[in-house]
Amino acid sequence: MADVHGNPGYSTDKQQLLTRLRRIEGQVRGLQRMVEDDTYCIDVLTQVAAVTKALQGVGLQLLEGHLGHCVAGAAAGHDERTGELVREATKAVERLLRA
Repeated sequence: MADVHGNPGYSTDKQQLLTRLRRIEGQVRGLQRMVEDDTYCIDVLTQVAAVTKALQGVGLQLLEGHLGHCVAGAAAGHDERTGELVREATKAVERLLRA
């Protein structure tokens, strides 16, 4: 969610996030090669776990940005959307925990 000026909570970390996502993209391509090359199942599963953990890290960084920027900004400004933003963040945490 963007603030009233259109800046998302992760805007200050955008380049770092993009770098992490590109690294994850490379890991996923590596997984594809492992399957194409008939790599041992446990080795592939180990890499799947690494990619999953990396994506969870990105998710947590995005959540932190949302809470620190969007939710805190709305609360500080006594914005009527504060409750909605908290519920939204709670649902995002639930999705991350289920992943």
